[in-house]
Amino acid sequence: MPGLRGCPWRQSCTGTVGDRKHRQRLLQSRPIQWLLDQAAWVSGRDVEMNTAATGSEPLTILVTGASAGLGLAICRQLAPQKPRLILAARSPERLQAAAAELQAAGCSVLAVPTDVAVPADLQRLVAAALAQFSRIDVLINNAGIECFSEFDSLTEAEIEQTIATNLTGAILLTRLVVPGMKSRRFGRIINMASTAGKHGPAYGAVYGATKAGLIAFTQSLRGELTEHGILATAICPGFATDGGIYDEIVKATGRRTPVLLGGTTATSVARAVESAIRNAPPERILNFPALRPMFLFRDVFPRLGERIILAVTRKFLRRAAQAKQSQRQATSPDAGIPGFHTSGNSQF
Repeated sequence: MPGLRGCPWRQSCTGTVGDRKHRQRLLQSRPIQWLLDQAAWVSGRDVEMNTAATGSEPLTILVTGASAGLGLAICRQLAPQKPRLILAARSPERLQAAAAELQAAGCSVLAVPTDVAVPADLQRLVAAALAQFSRIDVLINNAGIECFSEFDSLTEAEIEQTIATNLTGAILLTRLVVPGMKSRRFGRIINMASTAGKHGPAYGAVYGATKAGLIAFTQSLRGELTEHGILATAICPGFATDGGIYDEIVKATGRRTPVLLGGTTATSVARAVESAIRNAPPERILNFPALRPMFLFRDVFPRLGERIILAVTRKFLRRAAQAKQSQRQATSPDAGIPGFHTSGNSQF
């Protein structure tokens, strides 16, 4: 095996081999050519928001959890491009208000009251979308609920509802739209995961599990569907500090998130989704301060990384869990209703 001194990679990088023929041979080598092909393929898949891959018509985009929170922020971000929007959410009143706002902005809008935890609702949603617009180009799985609690205080109903809403619903809805995307050889699937899926939060065991599942689901879809022109992206926000679950926690605990934990904004998340439709990265982590270096550190030093993360987050999340449990007990000790509800607002 040649040593580092004789390695063409090292020589090329340091400039000790400068002849044109050598560089040409290096660029024509199989690993380099493969990388160049992939880069060219990815850069060539950028799409304009107002033109679907199959023609000159605007993109048809289905957004779950679209009546409030991050879902509505995403729709507002996309509205200037005049896509055809399919809005799905549980509240008919808020859904109609969102639809009216987006129609006033010039979008073609279909609003379909939907509980993503109910398979029949998902089938009805897709049927209505295809009847109105004949196709779905982009699916944004944004609907979700969160509940902070001591794990053994969760009811079976709460666990099942969280998994059905956050994970199973996204999987089943994706299954319904993929055949059409395959037939057109184009599609974007954007799953609203969370930094909680990158490292499961204390007092958020079930929620973290669903978001980790969404990240793995996204990775598997990319591996299977890329050759069909369908690309998936996992969006992983920290606390969205301007609405939804964050506001609920601040009101309940009287405390803001620790400075080192930080967060993001609904606007930043919406912009990341718009960018993902255009260039489809595998994953986006949205938080300030940046958390990816911390996750890399944890992967290299698991015990120390875990201790640092817990030192920053556990006290805050314990307060959130206690506030949620108090809220639930005040409503009904046996209610079995998940605590803080949201549409895609995620937390670490």
